[in-house]
Amino acid sequence: MLSVSPPPSLPLRHHHNRHLIRHRNHRLLFAIRSSSTSSIQKSVEEKTAREKNLLSSELYSATPFPSIKEAKRVVLVRHGQSTWNEEGRIQGSSDFSVLTKKGEGQAETSRQMLIDDSFDVCFSSPLIRSKRTAEIIWGSRKVNMITDSDLREIDLYSFQHEGKAKFGAAFRQWQIDAANFNIDGHFPVRELWGRARNCWNKILAHESRSVLVVAHNAVNQALVATAIGLGTEYFRILLQSNCGVSVLDFAPRVDGGDGSPCICLNRLNQTPESPVAAGSSAGRKTCKRIILVSHGTTQRDTEATSLYSGTQPMNMLGIIQSQKTAELLLDQNLSPECKKLQIAWVLTVCPRYVEMKQIQELDVRDILQLSNKDATEVPLLQPGFLNRFEDEALSALWEQSGKAWQSLLNELSDESKPEKIVVAVGDPAIHIALMGHCLNLTADWMGSFHLDAGSISVLDFPDGPTGRGTIRCINYTAHLGRWSIPITRSAIDGEEF
Repeated sequence: MLSVSPPPSLPLRHHHNRHLIRHRNHRLLFAIRSSSTSSIQKSVEEKTAREKNLLSSELYSATPFPSIKEAKRVVLVRHGQSTWNEEGRIQGSSDFSVLTKKGEGQAETSRQMLIDDSFDVCFSSPLIRSKRTAEIIWGSRKVNMITDSDLREIDLYSFQHEGKAKFGAAFRQWQIDAANFNIDGHFPVRELWGRARNCWNKILAHESRSVLVVAHNAVNQALVATAIGLGTEYFRILLQSNCGVSVLDFAPRVDGGDGSPCICLNRLNQTPESPVAAGSSAGRKTCKRIILVSHGTTQRDTEATSLYSGTQPMNMLGIIQSQKTAELLLDQNLSPECKKLQIAWVLTVCPRYVEMKQIQELDVRDILQLSNKDATEVPLLQPGFLNRFEDEALSALWEQSGKAWQSLLNELSDESKPEKIVVAVGDPAIHIALMGHCLNLTADWMGSFHLDAGSISVLDFPDGPTGRGTIRCINYTAHLGRWSIPITRSAIDGEEF
């Protein structure tokens, strides 16, 4: 069961927008490598891409979000499968498609997932497919839903009706450079990012602590990206499957003053189906994948007596979590289609009948013990827990994770295995850093992501390990069933959410 009640205010390490702007000039865009491109051409291309990246990201991260007085949790859900999804048609903001029977079933699964959670308000897109999904999930709750036009799907103008057939060249640009895609005098992705910012202004200004938002693929991507300060170049990087659930936590400023809240992406794209099942990423088939498995719970995780628990053995809950994860991966490995898959680079626990290796850079016990801050105020695995570590520990973690990331990519690059899955099992802290490297961020973004013990995160490479990585899911725990660690936490004053 996915619990969505808000957490208590968290003492985060950086003011959200300040540190994004401060380090923006040091962040690089995805490096697209090609053996046929000269070093001079590559340098020019990277400079041009970087300039576009900086302009795009600055535009959507420089303006502060409204301040909040209490912690707020926002749950984003994409609508269920629609008739146009089923047909592979470009919908955009058109309103001609409806939920299929499968889509209705997905919405019902999401309703069951969220049935015990107390929402103060529901914001919904006005489009039929999204509004119907919201009605199913909202069920018999007595509070009225708020329909907001800014939550409609991306506006693609004439392109959304006959994109593939009528606009061949434009369709190609839409596929490879959506951020700069222009149709009928509009830049749809840029407009979408602006709408997402407007949505956040309204959502954060609403007097509520637990918010459900039901909308669409592209707009939910934009909501996630703008919340954590990422620009339009991240379109199609943070996947949103039909009825996928994403969770964002907003905490008031530590100093209690006005200004943007501290923001943490708690969960991305928890879907009704298994996240490790074969499928596509952003409409493209993916044959290369990295699965990050966080180790199970230890006694110190539950007692919150130390910032780092990697030296402690797993407790009974942690062992069960590891077994459930092994079952999920083993089921995939035994399917006939997965005989070519090689699961490697495992630190602790993995299904049998696969190649197992150790990679030293995934072991961060010594690094995380560099931090000596008192963690008793905030349990280890609360959102933003990495902000509790000393700068020295975070810098060392980031440097070592970069080496681990390169090792994982090298293993994934084995051309003798065109289809390959690499599984890395370790501490949530190293996995957060690895996701940062996948997104080409800096160490200062690590506090913007969260992982629970026993969770799974999936990184896809539809263009191979030398191309752009996409995030299929972050902090997936549905496979743990009743043994999933609840998101609900007690407030500092003892109030239960």
